[in-house]
Amino acid sequence: MKRCFEGVGLQCLFKGRSMATTRSQKYLLTFDFDETIINENSDDSIIRAAPGQELPETIRQTLQEGFYNEYMQRVFEYMGDQGVKMADYKSVYENMPLSPGMRELLHFLSKHQDLFEIILLSDANMFGIECSLRATGFYSLFRKIFSNPSGFDKRGYLTLGPYHSHSCQKCPANLCKRKILTEYLTERAQEGVRFEKLFYIGDGANDFCPSLALTSTDVTFPRKGYPMHQLTLEMEIKQPGVFQATFVPWHSAVEVCQYLQEFLKKKC
Repeated sequence: MKRCFEGVGLQCLFKGRSMATTRSQKYLLTFDFDETIINENSDDSIIRAAPGQELPETIRQTLQEGFYNEYMQRVFEYMGDQGVKMADYKSVYENMPLSPGMRELLHFLSKHQDLFEIILLSDANMFGIECSLRATGFYSLFRKIFSNPSGFDKRGYLTLGPYHSHSCQKCPANLCKRKILTEYLTERAQEGVRFEKLFYIGDGANDFCPSLALTSTDVTFPRKGYPMHQLTLEMEIKQPGVFQATFVPWHSAVEVCQYLQEFLKKKC
């Protein structure tokens, strides 16, 4: 499988960790959103706000692989035409269920914010993520959220844009999580912050891209049976040793919580 390289390599940044003048030595924990923090795909869920809770075939047929962001722009335009308002969207976003065990994991992390710096990388949209996290009470847990910009125009329509442009051939045209993570680590390094270890929790193929760049000291938590997990297993078979990070699959986020608890005990 072709590996994704975007900007400065994460491994180069990691090798330079000990060289930085540090202000803190937290662990960086990165979350995905759809089907990781929440137990469904928010882009699919939002259709519950549409008339009849479905889209016309003429819209659905416009979906092209790698251009989901553009597709969702058309979906939101259609829903605006049908009279869907901000309150309708909020109702859906605020009621999306958390994944199994996720509430327990987030509670655990809220008690250890002195150790974990937490960010979120998602190909959903900022409005929906913020609505969902505020409803759960965990919005303040995240130091930074990276997702596609969204908001309401003068018509009251929900609008969506791409996060950035990039050259990664394996990620959607609008967002590469590896590029975002690389830039974030560079920014934090410039601020004098060094991370002793990175943890990455996700489920999708676009979570596999940044996980390829992690080192042997880092840990990924792919959700069992989802694309990130399947791609990791395939690489282990086809290219043993290429995937360097320890990977810990999970059905319930309680398993992630237990791993982190044991890790902290060993560090004490």
